[in-house]
Amino acid sequence: MAFKRIALFLGLLGGINWGLVGAFGFDLIKFAFGFLPALIPAVQIVIGIAACVALFAYMIK
Repeated sequence: MAFKRIALFLGLLGGINWGLVGAFGFDLIKFAFGFLPALIPAVQIVIGIAACVALFAYMIK
């Protein structure tokens, strides 16, 4: 149950980030992890995977 909630939270975070990028050109992930530029793609991949996991977890509910 906690795994699904974490995946849902990360998926929502990714959605909020894309909304901010589209509306204002502000990338929340780059802002939060800008001190380690090599980490940004890894964080984005984890958030994308979590969004897919949340989607499928709540579809088969």
